[in-house]
Amino acid sequence: MEVLFGTASDIAAWMKVVECVAPQFPGLEKKESREEHKSTVLRFMEKRQAICVKEDNEIVGVMLFSRGHNMICCLAVSPEYRRCGIASMLLETALNELDKSREITVSTFREGDEKGIAPRALYRKYGFEEGELTIEFNYPNQKFILSLKNSI
Repeated sequence: MEVLFGTASDIAAWMKVVECVAPQFPGLEKKESREEHKSTVLRFMEKRQAICVKEDNEIVGVMLFSRGHNMICCLAVSPEYRRCGIASMLLETALNELDKSREITVSTFREGDEKGIAPRALYRKYGFEEGELTIEFNYPNQKFILSLKNSI
């Protein structure tokens, strides 16, 4: 398995992962919102801010990050490939692409939300700390912040 920058030729395989995890991601429940997300992914790919993990030419994990906002935007791993270190591979790669002299942020599920157990543990492992409570796509989230003192 390896982490690669996603390209437009990967979009169909990328969206297979998105379709698979969409029920767990607020804002991706509807077909129209997934089409909009596809356009977003293509824009991120053009800027080399979309990475994926491939195994035998199959995409099994995806991540979008923003250099401009210095943040992790989206992270998803195919259910059958979870607990294989793919999220860590993606996060480590993205952190190397972001500006460590500034805070790096990510928004994830809140404490107590079953969907947040794995991502919150992942971000804590890399030194992110809990920040403000937010609402995104009409769903309760929480900002996590990797500050200079915590970065690894």
